[in-house]
Amino acid sequence: MPASPDLVVGLDGLARPSWAASDELLRHYYDTEWGMPVRDERGVFERLSLEVFQSGLAWSTILRKRENFRAGFDCFDPDRVARYGDADVARLLGDAGIVRNRRKIEATIGNARATVTLRDAGGLAEFVWSFRPEVTPAPRGYADIPTTSAESLALAKALKARGFAHVGPTTMFALMEAIGIVDTHLVGSHRRGSSGVWP
Repeated sequence: MPASPDLVVGLDGLARPSWAASDELLRHYYDTEWGMPVRDERGVFERLSLEVFQSGLAWSTILRKRENFRAGFDCFDPDRVARYGDADVARLLGDAGIVRNRRKIEATIGNARATVTLRDAGGLAEFVWSFRPEVTPAPRGYADIPTTSAESLALAKALKARGFAHVGPTTMFALMEAIGIVDTHLVGSHRRGSSGVWP
């Protein structure tokens, strides 16, 4: 039996949270990517950008549009996105394959410019990872999973000071979960502790 009512044991015998148990796309994302360390600039910029677009929406919506986002934003190459102008904003607002939100599109372009500038301070990945906490949560159910932390609050504040936008503490905590800075896999999940960052 799973350790938590929020875990579901699949036909493969592996325990996953219920959100990743029934949808093949979410299950694959959970099994192969979510919570695994991402330490390169483009990878962190992509995840940060997707979290910006996810704000207020279901993650499954963003995941289903991910390849369209990659096509629309030049595979999240910060140098290319940083050079976007009004024509690119108009192009993206006309792209039905992504989330067409002007504020989020403009924030992503601004964040690309801030990412390029941040290279003088070691780069985006190193900067974000510097907010890794000393301990990670060990949730047994959904109710135990925090949505913010002192570190995500500090990261949000520090990024805003560097010119980033739409990077609130909740969005930054989600980023920290996604790229392995914290491990919020439920205790009993087959992915708990799999990142190599946390025991």
